[in-house]
Amino acid sequence: MFIIFNFMENQVVDQTTLDRVKASLTKEQIRLTNELANYSRKDYHESDRIGAKFPEYGDKPDENAQEISEYTATVAEERLLEDSLSDVEGALKRINEGGYGICKYCHNPINSKRLLARHTASSCIDCKTELQQNA
Repeated sequence: MFIIFNFMENQVVDQTTLDRVKASLTKEQIRLTNELANYSRKDYHESDRIGAKFPEYGDKPDENAQEISEYTATVAEERLLEDSLSDVEGALKRINEGGYGICKYCHNPINSKRLLARHTASSCIDCKTELQQNA
């Protein structure tokens, strides 16, 4: 049995609701993968690594500065997209394995409002707050 909680009543919900959440996450996974493809290229030095494209405008100092500035922004955006994709894939894995909606730290149910706001949440608010305070 898959574990997911009713967002309004904090009760286990039916397979239809779980399917809707999974469909939403799958759609987001496709969007993120496509967006990553627009900003990235395959890095042949690492078998599964995608690396940001380095722009080439010329050899003048101002062109080099523009290349570095654009590359830095692209790397940051790529990292954000990769992190988001990882979160989505993690949530999909938890759904498939039956652990969706359970905090990975304290193993208690994640508040239904948190799941509603963030389908990819893997920890309850208490554990997330504690982790952020200790970081």
